[in-house]
Amino acid sequence: MIVGGLCFIMPAVIITGIIAWLYKLYGTSPEIQPYVYGIKPAIIVVILSAIYPLAKRSLKSLELGIIGILALILCILGYNQLYILFGSGILALAIAALRNKNFTASLLPLALIQAPVISLTSISNTRLFFTFLKIGSILYGSGYVLFAFLDSEFVQKGFLNRQQLIDAIVVGQFTPGPVFSSVTFVGYQINGLQGAILGTIAIFLPAFLFIGLLGNLILKLRESKLFSAFLDAVNIASVSIILSVCYELGKDSITDWRVLTIALASCIVAFSFKKLNSAWIIIGGAALGYILQVLL
Repeated sequence: MIVGGLCFIMPAVIITGIIAWLYKLYGTSPEIQPYVYGIKPAIIVVILSAIYPLAKRSLKSLELGIIGILALILCILGYNQLYILFGSGILALAIAALRNKNFTASLLPLALIQAPVISLTSISNTRLFFTFLKIGSILYGSGYVLFAFLDSEFVQKGFLNRQQLIDAIVVGQFTPGPVFSSVTFVGYQINGLQGAILGTIAIFLPAFLFIGLLGNLILKLRESKLFSAFLDAVNIASVSIILSVCYELGKDSITDWRVLTIALASCIVAFSFKKLNSAWIIIGGAALGYILQVLL
């Protein structure tokens, strides 16, 4: 587990760390801004195309669809994603328990919501570590849910701007391995090399512990109808959280006809050529952004 996990993670982390260092030095250079202009709408399309299959698999019933819509509304209204995730699961659990008339077994997942919510009051390395540790402990569903938590924990609290969040998503798409390597980039922007190292350790550590300690147990729990209902609802809620991130990014990014053109072109390419590597969509968006902003 440890060898496999580290070999999967380390290439992405090292490459992301190098990119983060270069970004810190040259990220605000005026020469690259026309390219960044086109990347913003392209990355939103990349996220939407990536979660489309997850959304199809997660939407198993009308009941789950209603839970997903409620979760999306609450996300847009600014409610805490942790409460939305587990609240959706508990709602589905209650419905399944009433349907099966089995209340005792439905109490198990309630323990999951006891995880403390740590508020980031400063940007010390200790706070940074525990904030990423919290995110790594409660993150569920697609890796893209990460960006919703980064938005609420860092962007909305003023430690990171939304452009840096978008660039973190871009780096996560371009580098090999898990999208969680974006945390290395974010940690470096906030607190340099120490922030990158501590953030990376903190975000991946819970996954190692959970898989090592609970891997077989979770597989057995999946056989329970009640626990499956809980997980299905959390899945659909995670899709809603990702959609809310796309909404926030789009609200800030899609501001004129040029950006809208790039978004529509990226959308056509992404959904017409589903096997195309998302990096090409981002490169195409950057090139189109340069053409529309500089040459026209």
